Amino acid sequence: MEKLYIIVPAYNEAENIEKLIDDWYPVIERCNGGGESRLVVINDGSTDDTYTILKKCAESRPLLEPLTKENGGHGQTLLYGYRYAIKNGADYIFQTDSDGQTLPEEFDYFWEKRKEYDVILGNRRQRQDGISRKFVEDILRLILRCVFGVNVPDANAPFRLMKIDLVDKYIRKMPENFNLPNVMLTTYFVYFKEKTLFVNITFQQRQGGKTSVNIRKIIRIGWNALGDFHNLKKELKKS
Repeated sequence: MEKLYIIVPAYNEAENIEKLIDDWYPVIERCNGGGESRLVVINDGSTDDTYTILKKCAESRPLLEPLTKENGGHGQTLLYGYRYAIKNGADYIFQTDSDGQTLPEEFDYFWEKRKEYDVILGNRRQRQDGISRKFVEDILRLILRCVFGVNVPDANAPFRLMKIDLVDKYIRKMPENFNLPNVMLTTYFVYFKEKTLFVNITFQQRQGGKTSVNIRKIIRIGWNALGDFHNLKKELKKS
C-alpha cells in the first residue's frame, strides 16, 4: 500500500496548530491504507506552546507525528521534513503550511491524479495574503525564467504532492540548508520535464497568529538566493 507523509513546518503557531490538526488529520486517515502514513508537523524552535499542543494532540491521534528542532527557518524545516519522509520510506510527500491558508478539501483531487503525474503543484492564482506577496512571487518567477529558462505559474506554493524518488533526487542537487527548496524543486521538475501538473488552489488570509516572515525578510532571502541560483544553473549545465 502507498505510504503518504504530509509534511507541515510550524513556528509559533499555538493559535492555529490545533485547528490545523483537526483539518488535516482526517486526510491522513483516509490515505492510510497500509497503516504507515503520517501527518508530520515539525516545530521549528517555537517560543510559544506550539510543541506542547502538538504532543497533547498526538496522544489521541496515532498517525500524528510531532517533531521538534532548533529554529532554522521555513526552508530548512522543509528539508528536514523531506529527509525524514525519505528516511522512513514514504512513497509520496504532500507539503502544506500551518497557517490555515490552504484548504484540506482540495487535497483529494491531487491524490486522485497521483497515478497520472509524478508531481502535482498548487497554483495560487488568486491570493488573499496581500498584493506585496503576489509582487514578490511575480519577481521570483521572472528570475527563474531569466536564470533557468523555466516558465511556471507558481514557484513556491505550499500545497504540493510529490513522488518521493523525485524529491530525493533533486534535493541532493541543492546546498544542504538551502532557504528556498520548494522553489528549486519546482524549477527542477519543469526544467527536467518531469510529469508535472499545476492545479489552481484557494489561498486564504492567515487564519490566526502573526507571520514571522515579512516582505523585507522575503526580499533578503531572495537576494541571497540569487548567487545560489547562478551556481545551481552551472551545475545544471553539467547534467
